[in-house]
Amino acid sequence: MGELKEARKQLERLDDPTVGLSALHGELAQARMKIQEVVQNGVTGLREENRELRRRQERMIADLQESREEVREEMQQLRELADLLRGLVPAAVPAAVPHQPAVGAESDAGQGQDCTEGIGGLSAPQAAPDQDDQGENMEHTAGHEPQKASGSEPLEETGLKNAIEAAYRGTATSAVPASATSGQLPEPQPGDAKVAHGVLLLKAAGVASGELVLHRDTWEFLSALAVDHGHFRTPPAVEDVKEGRIQAALSGRSLIAVLIELWNTRTTATVLEADWALATTAYNRIAAELARTTGSGETIRITLDDGLGHTGIDES
Repeated sequence: MGELKEARKQLERLDDPTVGLSALHGELAQARMKIQEVVQNGVTGLREENRELRRRQERMIADLQESREEVREEMQQLRELADLLRGLVPAAVPAAVPHQPAVGAESDAGQGQDCTEGIGGLSAPQAAPDQDDQGENMEHTAGHEPQKASGSEPLEETGLKNAIEAAYRGTATSAVPASATSGQLPEPQPGDAKVAHGVLLLKAAGVASGELVLHRDTWEFLSALAVDHGHFRTPPAVEDVKEGRIQAALSGRSLIAVLIELWNTRTTATVLEADWALATTAYNRIAAELARTTGSGETIRITLDDGLGHTGIDES
């Protein structure tokens, strides 16, 4: 009987909410709530750090844009100053000869000289032809050469456009243009770097969408470089691949903007600096992929990761 009573007491103790299964269930619930609270606090902290990093990135991009704008304004002022000085230099040439004899005056002076030599044999008027020659030389220098210089710029641009379009269509010829025989500047050859750059822009204009696979830091460099260009559009989605790499889809319009800014950067950046290396490699890689396009419907994928090769993402 005593053992039965002891067993009943133990069973009643299991039903007690302070001990037994109920107490264990309560402890588990409290532990679960504590774990959820710790996880929630950690996630909140990570989100706040992520927001802070994004704010810093936006501030850096804004500062970079302001710096670029200031540099462009300074360059524009320098160009205006150079144009002003260029306009003042030719104006000083005719000022050295204030009185230039007219054509009629030259002929009258020549006839008067002949009459004077026939009658009196005077030799003083013989200096007039030298003055006339000087006037003609100054008139040629002040009048004809600036016109030739001012007209050479449109000729160069027109020749460059023709060479780019001919190279793009594959109809470039090595024949001597007619302008070369008439004393005008010849058109640029298709092998010129500007012609190759123009052909690359035309190829990019025909691209609907191209996939770009690269590291997140390299993408930040490219996007910050091209964000000021009027034709650059931020892709709607930037997907994380793995190991810091991302994948983004750029339109042909955005590719044109990226190529133009990369061309300008690699041309103006200091050699053996990071900007020069990044811009040159990215430009050459994009150019190589666009050159391989055949129009057969394949996706254009530009990969800036020599560990993956130039074909795409390693799926292994």
